[in-house]
Amino acid sequence: MYKYFPHTEADLKAMMDVVGISSLDDLYAEVPAEVRFRGDYQLPEAMSELEVRQLFEQLGGQNRQLTCFAGYGVYDHYTPAIVPQLLQRSEFLTSYTPYQAEISQGTLHYIFEYQSMMAELTGMDISNASMYDGTTATAEAMMMAVAAGKKQGRVLVSGTVNPMTLGVLRTYALHRGIDLEVLPESDGVTLLADVKSRLAAGGVAGVIVQQPNVYGIIEDYTGFADACHDSKALFIMNSVAADLAVLKTPGEWGADIVVGDGQSLGIPMQFGGPYVGYLCCTEKLIRKMPGRIVGATKDNRGQRAFVLTLQAREQHIRRQKATSNICSNQSLMALFVTVYMAVMGRQGLKEAAMLSHAGAHYLCERLLSTGHFRLAFDKPFFNEFTVSYDGDACALQQKCLEAGIMAGVRIDGNRLVIAVTERRTKDEIDGLLSLIQ
Repeated sequence: MYKYFPHTEADLKAMMDVVGISSLDDLYAEVPAEVRFRGDYQLPEAMSELEVRQLFEQLGGQNRQLTCFAGYGVYDHYTPAIVPQLLQRSEFLTSYTPYQAEISQGTLHYIFEYQSMMAELTGMDISNASMYDGTTATAEAMMMAVAAGKKQGRVLVSGTVNPMTLGVLRTYALHRGIDLEVLPESDGVTLLADVKSRLAAGGVAGVIVQQPNVYGIIEDYTGFADACHDSKALFIMNSVAADLAVLKTPGEWGADIVVGDGQSLGIPMQFGGPYVGYLCCTEKLIRKMPGRIVGATKDNRGQRAFVLTLQAREQHIRRQKATSNICSNQSLMALFVTVYMAVMGRQGLKEAAMLSHAGAHYLCERLLSTGHFRLAFDKPFFNEFTVSYDGDACALQQKCLEAGIMAGVRIDGNRLVIAVTERRTKDEIDGLLSLIQ
């Protein structure tokens, strides 16, 4: 036995005697022989620490470092060096759900700051203590709307919402008995008249839209909130968090629930995760909000203290009646965006957003001037836009990949969604253009 295995032969025999087996193989007796692996595992020989480090450096060297002009929900933003350094501290990496407030003041404090910052960024009354990602946060908002609407079981979602988010919504709706209807897009946007006609049919608990939408378009949602509220439905907006530093906030649009992914707040793309979902809402919906909420109070000595608060009993005990079964909190990435926003400040967030906006518009103008591209939709956009290419888009992307550039996301045929962030320099943009002209 290896010294790092905690159980001795005597321990194993005692446990097997209790469960009535003679060997560990008996635990797998019910597994059919034809599906059991009988060979040897292809494990490498033992290595020294130096050899292990060299191996992983070699493996890491096989990854190609591409200049990224792709977005579509995940964005290549700059991460200040202080952020990962703070996250690597052991008290953050090893902490879990802060059940005991008296020994979790540090964790509760930063979650409170996260909530405060997200509420301000979105223009909403309150934020929860983070969620897994933007797609599941949107699904939780859908369920919140149905729970608040009581007998109203229909939810409308715009066709301009990211397909990945739509896919998660459909999965949740299927297993929750929610009637999810997709609103058809019209020239890349959602029509208010279409929303009103669906609302007039009755039974709608909520309407979900995205800002900017999947094509990068900044949609005009004037009148949407009023139409929803007149029909006793909730208006739900999914937004790119970083863009809210400049764009009109969902609170100003009259949204009841605001969701999305916080990845754009400095979290590296890192092969798809981990990310952080945010969910903010109006005060009247606080009892329907899933996850954790941290509140500030005073202890018996009059000192400021932080506690978990305002959580329905069903979240933890009567789970079958809960609005959501997300009752734990994965807050390390919430700390990530909290440190990022604190380091950047209001002005820094705005400057990063405006640099992204300026770079995208410069690239778009230059692409159109080549004569090979045209805007798919003549609509305002922020740092992401959709163009149609008059050639073979797949061949163009392959050519760019060979030059070390990820040239957008192809959504269908020869249409590309291209994104620019503050990390993209003029030389990098011109390098992309040189491959096209």
